[in-house]
Amino acid sequence: MLDAVDAALMRALQGDGRATYQALADGVGLSRTAVRARVRRLVRGGAIRIVGVLHAGVLGMEVFGHISFRVCGPVKPVLAELAGRDSVTFAAQTAGRFPVVAHLRVRDDDALAKELAGLRTLPGVTGAEVFRAGSIVKDAYSSVRPLRDIPIDPLDWRLVRHLQREGRASYAELARQVGLSQAAARSRVVRLIDAGVVHVTALIEPSVVGANEQLGFGVRCRGDAETLALRLGTLTGVSFLSTGFGRYDIVGSATAPDRPSLVEALEAVRSSPDVTYVETWEHLAVTKERHRGDGVPPGAPEHAVPLAGARRDGD
Repeated sequence: MLDAVDAALMRALQGDGRATYQALADGVGLSRTAVRARVRRLVRGGAIRIVGVLHAGVLGMEVFGHISFRVCGPVKPVLAELAGRDSVTFAAQTAGRFPVVAHLRVRDDDALAKELAGLRTLPGVTGAEVFRAGSIVKDAYSSVRPLRDIPIDPLDWRLVRHLQREGRASYAELARQVGLSQAAARSRVVRLIDAGVVHVTALIEPSVVGANEQLGFGVRCRGDAETLALRLGTLTGVSFLSTGFGRYDIVGSATAPDRPSLVEALEAVRSSPDVTYVETWEHLAVTKERHRGDGVPPGAPEHAVPLAGARRDGD
């Protein structure tokens, strides 16, 4: 049974998955030994996975689009097509005005237009409406920190891959895996994290912690959408927020342990005086979800140098 201390530890690990046990212990008022045991129990029990998540901008996939599909006939064939596309990071059957929603990550607006042209020709699709994100304000599964331009060499990529599998791997283990000294491995990992290239975070398994209710929502507002989104991001249950252009000013999602809590979260969103309209869609079945740090995104070769020019740092 998870308690308030477990919840506090999970929140802290979402912010910094490599936080020391002592720092975590100081935050919850327990001993280092007790906190270490709790974190290990959360991981072994499947409540959380601590992994490194690549910043979308590392491979140039900085444009995010939320697509709402109109479909004639069964939706499963459409979802199957979406699941097979590299640009699609999330696809779900939904209850609401649109039976299918998807998230796209692409390099630029030309690539987004090209993807949309293809998606609109899928069998069964009769229309697609687009929200093009301007900025991601909150994401429970990734970092929204700016990406700093730094050179990345093959050894950095190997470290990133190990962090994606085991975000809390010790520096000694990381050094052994890539053939560096422990000090050199630590220096590289800290540099990659500080630059925003990779964010080590705790991914929470909703079914284990009881957060089984999820919905998406679109908001229209008066005034500055970015300011409103920052306020909405502090609300309990709001897990994702993006401002942008299209049919909404803000697109978000909310997650809760039960239906009353989900209703409460949505009511809190509606209660903001700057919100003029809210549309919701319940996720009935998620077909694809690729923002949980599983592996390296398509197109990242072993020796890729995605940002500045290649150079090999002295070890």
